[in-house]
Amino acid sequence: MQGRPRSSFQPAEAGAVLAGAIGVCGGTGALAGWAAGNTGYGALAGVVVGIPAGVYAVYRRFKGFFS
Repeated sequence: MQGRPRSSFQPAEAGAVLAGAIGVCGGTGALAGWAAGNTGYGALAGVVVGIPAGVYAVYRRFKGFFS
C-alpha cells in the first residue's frame, strides 16, 4: 500500500494566488473607501489586509508541501 504522492510546490501558482488575494482585498477596500468618500485610503487598507490574507491562502493551497 502506497501513500498519496506529495504535491509539488509551484512558485508561479503561489504567486498568482498571493496576487489574486491581494487584488481582491484591495479592490474590496477601494469600493468600501469609495462608499466612505476616500478611495485611496480604502484601497490602502484593503492591501494591508490582503497581504496576510494572501499568505494564508498560499499556505492553505500548499499545506501538504509545508508539512
